[in-house]
Amino acid sequence: MATAGKIVASSLCHTEMFHLFEGKDKRGFPTVLGHEGAGVVESVGPGVTDFKPGDKVIPVSVAHCGECRFCKSPKTNLCERSWINDHVDLMSYPTTCFTCRGQPILQFTSTGTFSEYIVINQIYVVKIHDDAPLDRVCLLGCGIPTGYGAAVNTAGVTPGSVCAVFGLGAVGLAAVMGCKNAGASRIFAVDINEQKFEKAKLFGATDFLNPKAYDKPISEVLAELTNGGVDFSIECVGNPEVMRAALESCIKGWGVSVLVGYTDVDFSARPIQLISGKTWKGTLLGGYKIKDSLPKLVNDYMTGKIMVDEFITHKMDLEQINDAINLMKTGQCIRCILNISK
Repeated sequence: MATAGKIVASSLCHTEMFHLFEGKDKRGFPTVLGHEGAGVVESVGPGVTDFKPGDKVIPVSVAHCGECRFCKSPKTNLCERSWINDHVDLMSYPTTCFTCRGQPILQFTSTGTFSEYIVINQIYVVKIHDDAPLDRVCLLGCGIPTGYGAAVNTAGVTPGSVCAVFGLGAVGLAAVMGCKNAGASRIFAVDINEQKFEKAKLFGATDFLNPKAYDKPISEVLAELTNGGVDFSIECVGNPEVMRAALESCIKGWGVSVLVGYTDVDFSARPIQLISGKTWKGTLLGGYKIKDSLPKLVNDYMTGKIMVDEFITHKMDLEQINDAINLMKTGQCIRCILNISK
């Protein structure tokens, strides 16, 4: 049960960067990249009843069939029909609607929003408000809900708590925003690029740390500044060493650390970190069930409850995609909006 849509705008996310430069499975190519987009339904296939031509939609790389045991459980936003279950190495289903000169081209994370037109299963599509600006709410397809939900859903940040966010890309900044909106009293923004601190302040960070400025582990620095460690830490880098540092930065007894950044290599920690009462968790798209939550996030943006425009640092045409990639590689870009359809 598929829908065909015209993509109006899409953003470049770190997941594309990982697949291009760090992913080890070359079977994931050739592929049409892009998974943080928004567009308009052009047509619907047999059996599709939730959408009609003209609907504004966000295609999302996390499925929500609404029928499997995971979709019916309030404990998770996983779905048994998702490509993630069996094809995470490819970052795509092995079957695809895209071809070029008779050869199949994969559809990245089931979306492929760097194409003007896509065909996508309806379990990956969310209808949004008719007045939503597509060149902005496309960011709600991945990065912002991932970081924001990591704070408000997965970590469960509480009023008056002390938090630390590791990595100040779009996902990390969204996590900072989530900590602030959840009522945290102190939010440490941790990054080796100090140029990002001013932007983090805009989203609610109160303290700023560059791990390279200290001759001791950043976990020890945070422990000294917080009388033992933070209540909540959120790792938004995708680096095993940072994951461990985030866990070790939490206070024993009740500290919670959430892994958000993706990588496909092993990570580790000493058992005493968990035996002492800390919790180590992971999150996918911030724990949001897409059909239920993304329309609400769009409305929250439109009513001023969450920030979206502030993440956008660049706007380009799709033909400038290589320039956008270079900006992200060098840390000069938070989010670049690409105009997909003229």
